[in-house]
Amino acid sequence: MKVRELMTPRAIRIGPEEPTAVAARMLSRYNVGALPVCREDGRICGMITDRDIVLRCVAANRDPEKVPVRHVMTGRVVTVDADMDVEDAIARMSREQVRRLPVEDRGKLCGMLTLGDLANSPKFTMEAAGALGQICTGISNR
Repeated sequence: MKVRELMTPRAIRIGPEEPTAVAARMLSRYNVGALPVCREDGRICGMITDRDIVLRCVAANRDPEKVPVRHVMTGRVVTVDADMDVEDAIARMSREQVRRLPVEDRGKLCGMLTLGDLANSPKFTMEAAGALGQICTGISNR
């Protein structure tokens, strides 16, 4: 099975110049823990999480209405290609210790693959549980 068959299509995204407060409101509105940060051409340049906002903005006493997302986001993003086998994507999640992977098609964001997507698929329930176990215990195969 390919990632595109299991991913959540039309991922919510944010631009790098948007205020961090907008990212926080989007995380809340859509009930997600992370947003891909994309340039105007759709290419991923980072990820921003609720934790990034708290640690790099709020705890640092910076104004989230004035600080652009690019100053708070994580720049190193682990992605997968839409045509990658799901088993390979699960291995990447475990190895990289991430719960969600932005999915690219021709270098542009086209969806997200999460542990939730895997857990909701009867074919990959056990693999999702195994990946979560490795992520939670900090076992990395890097």
